[in-house]
Amino acid sequence: MSVSRRGVMKGGTAGALSIALAGSLDTVFQTEAGAATGEAHGYGPLIPDPKGVLDLPEGFSYTALSAEGETIAPGVRVPGKHDGMATFRGGHPGSLRLVRNHEQRSSGVKPVAPAALVYDPAAYGGTTTLEVDRHGRLLGQEISLAGTAVNCAGGATPWGTWLTCEETEGFTGETKSHGWVFEVDPTGRRTEPEPIKPLGRFAHEAVAVDPLTNTLYLTEDAGGPFGLFYRFLPRSHRGGYHCYQAGGELQAMLVPGVPDLAAVDEVGARFRVTWVPVGDPEAKTTSIRKQFEDEQVTRSQKLEGAWWGRNSAYFVASYAERGSGAAGDHAGQVWRYHPRSRMLELELLFKPGGRYDGPDNITVSPYGGGVILAEDGDGEQFLIGTTKQGKTFSFAKNALNESEFAGVTFSPDGRVLFANRQSPGVTFAITGPWHHIKR
Repeated sequence: MSVSRRGVMKGGTAGALSIALAGSLDTVFQTEAGAATGEAHGYGPLIPDPKGVLDLPEGFSYTALSAEGETIAPGVRVPGKHDGMATFRGGHPGSLRLVRNHEQRSSGVKPVAPAALVYDPAAYGGTTTLEVDRHGRLLGQEISLAGTAVNCAGGATPWGTWLTCEETEGFTGETKSHGWVFEVDPTGRRTEPEPIKPLGRFAHEAVAVDPLTNTLYLTEDAGGPFGLFYRFLPRSHRGGYHCYQAGGELQAMLVPGVPDLAAVDEVGARFRVTWVPVGDPEAKTTSIRKQFEDEQVTRSQKLEGAWWGRNSAYFVASYAERGSGAAGDHAGQVWRYHPRSRMLELELLFKPGGRYDGPDNITVSPYGGGVILAEDGDGEQFLIGTTKQGKTFSFAKNALNESEFAGVTFSPDGRVLFANRQSPGVTFAITGPWHHIKR
């Protein structure tokens, strides 16, 4: 059963989530307890939105597009619980496509799609593909996958497809098994509602792809016992759609002498990693994480984001609490795995505290050398920016309610930031004077 992404540290003791990012940047950035609140950094104070939807700095504006319940076609509406998202090349000059997850399980606005795109008729999750012009204006949208469940995060492949991950191991009423990864073609030509079973059945969170070998690194957000960090060695290194359906080997990470990553509290600590084959990736009778004794693998509470950069796989453990069975207390760890040396290194460690809590999805900002984080915490919800120096600032506020932000991603030219409000679901296209950031 997945741990709530809203965390367990409430009120004044809310913990600041550790965030790291590699990608195209030269360093790893962080937000930490006591960091600047934003008035002197970023784009200035937020201006209250007269419509009460989205507060932004002066000079910025938004367009709300693809809202939950909106009619796409006769009998077809936009599903809710908008979540992870990525951008891809569009089908018209200057346009791009967004593939967006819907983290619905067994209720909500049900995705309606042709039978050729439906996996389990009882499930309410799936993906929607939007086409927008260079200014972020909606040109069209369609349900691109239906009948999946709790589509949370995922990852983009080097060949331009979206791996959408089910953060569940099943639910009442299902007609097929769940806990899989599915591949979605943004063009809509090749998508098949077939799980990539070699990648395992578990509560998937995110995926990072090594573009040289197409090796996958996958996080598991689960409890009882805590989840694992996996890698998948594909049988074929050529890549391309259906690459992972061809098979390979799923393995779980073991750091000898470290049964729980929460026990590590020294930044810069390095460990040699061993990879343990998974006996039954499809978890036909037993969840994968329960197929191992504690000394056979290394576990972690609340494994979330994963991404590839600087020839390494980065992944985040959002928090850990001894009261929940963890080996230590922290408000976030960011780990870097070096495939060539098989070394795991703790890059960042955070203690509870700070103005913001529960950042989740993350994207590189082309401006100021920092990142934009989607907050999923308690109370008010923000899009949080960071500068290259690690200063944090509020970039946007959900002025409507306390629903989380998700799916932050820039257009390839950096002119538009797309972000989702999860409930009621809506995708925002945000434009403005990006170059005017205060460092």
